[in-house]
Amino acid sequence: MSSLTLSTSDKQSVRVGLGRVLIVEDEELIRETIGLALAEVGFEVLAAGDGLSALEMLGGTKNNQHRLVQEVDLVVLDLMLPGMNGLDLCRLLRYQGIDVPILVLSAKGTETDRVVGLEVGADDYLTKPFGMRELIARCRALLRRHRGGNEPEADPVLRFEGLTLSPKECRVVLDDTEINLSPKEFRILELFMSQPKRVWSRDQIIDHVWGHDFMGDNKTVDVHIRWIREKLEEDPSKPQYLKTVRGFGYRLG
Repeated sequence: MSSLTLSTSDKQSVRVGLGRVLIVEDEELIRETIGLALAEVGFEVLAAGDGLSALEMLGGTKNNQHRLVQEVDLVVLDLMLPGMNGLDLCRLLRYQGIDVPILVLSAKGTETDRVVGLEVGADDYLTKPFGMRELIARCRALLRRHRGGNEPEADPVLRFEGLTLSPKECRVVLDDTEINLSPKEFRILELFMSQPKRVWSRDQIIDHVWGHDFMGDNKTVDVHIRWIREKLEEDPSKPQYLKTVRGFGYRLG
């Protein structure tokens, strides 16, 4: 049993607090890849490498006696697990009255396989291989449905020194002066302000702002950083906000 937990004190992000996800996957690389992708957008992540460990974490037991152990908002469940497979785990959780939303991951993608997964209690079924953007979108959708459409509201305003950014209004103010940014420039600045002092590589910025399927040159990040500096900095050649960390990337402050 293992944990990949990011608490709200560790991530000062507008996306913190989306929910706690338990990833049940026996392949360590896949488990960690999914965990990091979900943590990046603000989920708190727990992980288990087998069905029995997951059952214990969720408060279920093999003798059908339910006891509350972990509060989990969503389970991402691989079907091919050692000891207790995903279908049996899903069936047992439902039998014991544990109604946490379950997203099944499986290499088996026939209609029969999907129907069986849904009939034993899964809420959604995603066939491998899959993209992380789709996985994240499905997790969000499941939580919205489970909560009656009420996903937690994001913090409406981000502040750093003289900068104020309102995600809902798409508005940036620097020392009482409104700054006009393009959509990409706005999203880059929002990313930096969500975690001040964190160093972001070009590739990480591309993934968050342009998406994982971006096929262009990652030097486009440098161009957009230069444009933002020209709008924010008193002297763009000596930036006080968006700073270069040589060999690594950029950070705010």
